[in-house]
Amino acid sequence: MNAATTTDVPATAYDEGLRLVMPGRHVDARRGASWISEGWRLFVRAPLMWIIAIVVLFIIAIVMNFIPILGGIVFQVLQIVFWAGFIAACRSLEKGGEFEIEHLFAGFKRHFGSLVVVSIIFMVIGLAIAFVYFGAIGFSVMGAALSGDAEAVQRALLNSIGLAVVGALIAFAIAVPVFAAMWFAPALIFMHGVPPLEAMKASLGASFRNFIPFLVYGVIMFVLAIVAMIPFGLGMLVYVPLTIASAYASYRDIFTEEAVVTPPRFADAPLAPPPPPVA
Repeated sequence: MNAATTTDVPATAYDEGLRLVMPGRHVDARRGASWISEGWRLFVRAPLMWIIAIVVLFIIAIVMNFIPILGGIVFQVLQIVFWAGFIAACRSLEKGGEFEIEHLFAGFKRHFGSLVVVSIIFMVIGLAIAFVYFGAIGFSVMGAALSGDAEAVQRALLNSIGLAVVGALIAFAIAVPVFAAMWFAPALIFMHGVPPLEAMKASLGASFRNFIPFLVYGVIMFVLAIVAMIPFGLGMLVYVPLTIASAYASYRDIFTEEAVVTPPRFADAPLAPPPPPVA
């Protein structure tokens, strides 16, 4: 595995003290809940900065979407890059440091190209799923409408309900492995310089290897999402950071271990200075 190099950020700036565990370990079901509690601890260390970072990202999205078509596409491509910035912030908080707004842009300085590749792959697959899903329904109804047969249109509309259900199931079946391949990829790339396709492959394998912990995690996060939406959606200002921080916790749990610094061997130890001569 060849780590990408950068002149802006030293290779050990964020992964110092960590050892990468490939292809990722298997953990027990209880860890799914632990990721959330560990993510919460990262959030409460700098809650104001988490919320400010989310608001800044939201403002960036609004500004970029003022640029017709291209602005929205560029922001979609950069989402994984910004996600890497949050990973940098999580690592800083974990080591007892601060969450600084500069962390949000760390992905632009470290393995930027690899992060963009993963983002483009994710976006292309998402567009393909949407095209197949809505295209199958639209073409069916459009074909009946062009025939001018009212009964054919009615049948097509009724059939579209069935197509929508089947299409949703197919889209879900495709989306699950896609999200699984994306879950750990930004952290593996940003923290360790893993190449994009290798990172996605490792993420996919580790996600399915830990299906039960992820099921526990998903159920709890689904309930929390409902709770977060109750106060006019304001709870999302906490829920989104919690999602990011808990994702970081899952990466740390499955793909890393603390690097152990071993003392030098006797042969490698520096020689003691000779004793002073006796007068």
